[in-house]
Amino acid sequence: MSRPTGRRPRKDVSLRRRTAVRAPKRTFLVFCEGTRTEPDYLEALRQEPAVRDSASVEIRIDRGASGAVPLTLVNRAAEARGRIFQEQSEIDEVWCLFDVEWPQNHPKLREAREKAKARNVSLAISNPCFELWMVLHFEERTAWLDSYTARRLRCHHDGSSGKGLDGAKYMPRRTVAAKHARALEVKHRGDETEFPDDNPSSGMYLLLEAIESNG
Repeated sequence: MSRPTGRRPRKDVSLRRRTAVRAPKRTFLVFCEGTRTEPDYLEALRQEPAVRDSASVEIRIDRGASGAVPLTLVNRAAEARGRIFQEQSEIDEVWCLFDVEWPQNHPKLREAREKAKARNVSLAISNPCFELWMVLHFEERTAWLDSYTARRLRCHHDGSSGKGLDGAKYMPRRTVAAKHARALEVKHRGDETEFPDDNPSSGMYLLLEAIESNG
């Protein structure tokens, strides 16, 4: 007589490969002030494996909005947000990227911020300009600077003529840039420096966090 083994009978185990469960696709509609550099940066970000694969993110860039001043840009984004709600579109988040500019600021900056907040449009504002965000990929920057200086520093770091962007030089450094930008926000908060006098600063790290948060 065979002795009992003490083991419970095995249930039949399916040999079929389990279907991987992907995170639901999140779609970002981004309105850019710049006509080339910002879209080039976003295109490079979209191709990053961490964005393309793990988060299943699709970034849609409204190139028709390029070159608009901040309030016009926010108005376009707010209109798009309204259509998205009415049409139950698959777009999850609407963002605007724009600059403050120094020594002469863009007009109606505070009105643009208030409109964005009221219409559920997220903002990534760079002060003085987007090139400051690019500089933060290479160095910490805490001293006030104007737009010309920020653009000159950007060209110094990446060796470009200031037109377009080589994403390969920036994508591996984006985590460092986000760290520097976050530290600037903390500094301005501690100094009680309010917008638009929070120079230098960049909210681009907020967009990166939203995109790479993996839902």
